[in-house]
Amino acid sequence: MLDRTGFFGAPGDANVALGDWANFVAYTHMLMPYVSESMASFFGFVATVGEVLCGILLLAGYKIKYAAFASFGLTLVFALSMLFFLHYRAPFNYSVFVVSFSSLMLSTFPSFPWSIDAYLDTSHTQEDPLNSNN
Repeated sequence: MLDRTGFFGAPGDANVALGDWANFVAYTHMLMPYVSESMASFFGFVATVGEVLCGILLLAGYKIKYAAFASFGLTLVFALSMLFFLHYRAPFNYSVFVVSFSSLMLSTFPSFPWSIDAYLDTSHTQEDPLNSNN
């Protein structure tokens, strides 16, 4: 994600895939040739915001089911776009389907014991000793 902002270096530098927003928009447009370049820029921005939001929520352990399902949707659209508009091997070379369906599997887990979600759930179900009616 940081590569598209130029954080890792300029386009053409070693280990830099995109290097700036313009190259990212061009790549997004390759994956979405049916929209204009300005719309590809908009969808690229929406995808970036979604990726950042999902990543933060998953790492923090907050609203994991929703974040995992959103991550599944984002990566599935990305994988299918790669499959149809780049080359059939592209999503498999980068294991995009694995990431996508791993997110789907995560969204089906019944609980996440070391998460903020679990903490909030137990804090609501525990009896408050100051307000007990004994």
